[in-house]
Amino acid sequence: MTQAAPDREVDARGLNCPLPILRTKKALNDMKTGEVLRVVATDPASQRDFQAFARQTGNALVDQSAANGEFVYLLRRK
Repeated sequence: MTQAAPDREVDARGLNCPLPILRTKKALNDMKTGEVLRVVATDPASQRDFQAFARQTGNALVDQSAANGEFVYLLRRK
């Protein structure tokens, strides 16, 4: 991953749907257009949830990865 350092991070490890999305939405609401949010989650369903969230809200899902039971998402605020 060659992305710049995120502007903010949400640790959603151990949380199940819909909490990772709710915490992400709250964090994005406090961010400026173009800023990047990094989210770390452990819920496997979050993969589908974050793709749908990005489509529905217009925030860009610029990267996602999975390793060792953790899912990392980078979203750019619209």
